[in-house]
Amino acid sequence: MSSTELPGVRATAELPQVGDVRVGEGERLRTAELPGLTLTVRSRPPVREGLAPALFLHGLGGSSQNWSALMALLEDTVDGEAVDLPGFGSSPPPANRDYSVTALARAVIRHLDAAGRGPVHLFGNSLGGAVSTRVAAVRPDVVRTLTLISPALPELRVQRSAVPTALLAVPGVAPLFARLTRDLTAEQRTRGVMGLCYGDPARVTAESFRYAVEETERRMGLPHFWEALARSSRGIVDAYTLGGQHGLWRQAGRVLAPTLLVYGGRDQLVSYRMAHKAAASFRGSRLLCLPEAGHVAMMEHPEVVASAFRELLRDAEHSERRDKDGRG
Repeated sequence: MSSTELPGVRATAELPQVGDVRVGEGERLRTAELPGLTLTVRSRPPVREGLAPALFLHGLGGSSQNWSALMALLEDTVDGEAVDLPGFGSSPPPANRDYSVTALARAVIRHLDAAGRGPVHLFGNSLGGAVSTRVAAVRPDVVRTLTLISPALPELRVQRSAVPTALLAVPGVAPLFARLTRDLTAEQRTRGVMGLCYGDPARVTAESFRYAVEETERRMGLPHFWEALARSSRGIVDAYTLGGQHGLWRQAGRVLAPTLLVYGGRDQLVSYRMAHKAAASFRGSRLLCLPEAGHVAMMEHPEVVASAFRELLRDAEHSERRDKDGRG
């Protein structure tokens, strides 16, 4: 979101902290409102002016905090912002309660159009990867490069460990999950999520685990917590079944931006075997496979992901210069 007044957009307000949300050293949080949509934006001012803008989109149940480590490593490379998608992190639910991949992509596009920061280097993890794919396909003008980490693209055979997440899409299951898990402590919930998302949960420091437990407690107290999870899960399932020109694999083939794909060998939510199909679908893409990583490689191995992105950026900039020289 822009810090200047825009038609139909209320100027952003700087917030040192949103509720009890942790703000890392060097980070800033702000909120911005468009009609029917309020987003919390986490930013990290670049080390120097003139760096290209980047936007980071988290996965199902995640938040902008998932990108803090990678954003810190790339502060000398891009001008980074990470958003809490509607209903997650500190962003309230969308007014229309639409959590479909299309609606989330539309929210991201509105954010980019209002901010006028594009084209951006767009990063997406899991659900955020599906959303990023749709954004890059329908609005190539706002995406300079695309980096997808374990993107939630349709699979014919969903991994058994991912079934409970998919079941949240079934009407009535989310309230049932809430009742069945109501006696779990925030610490138990956090360990369960980390066990599912990390290739090696032992990589999580004691401090990071404590922050994660605090964030779990905060989110569980939100009245829309289960609704956001259930409706977003339903949005992913619906996107998996959508065919024709709106199908995610079809849209992957329409992406023009240079693309980096990152897959984890220990991912329990997005199958490692989908890596080569993705590499064949995104034209001219490069593939990074991390055998020891799980579902959130940008949190487990941020240095490796940062290095791979810099290589993508160098090649993209070289290609742009070559094209300009050729036209000249």
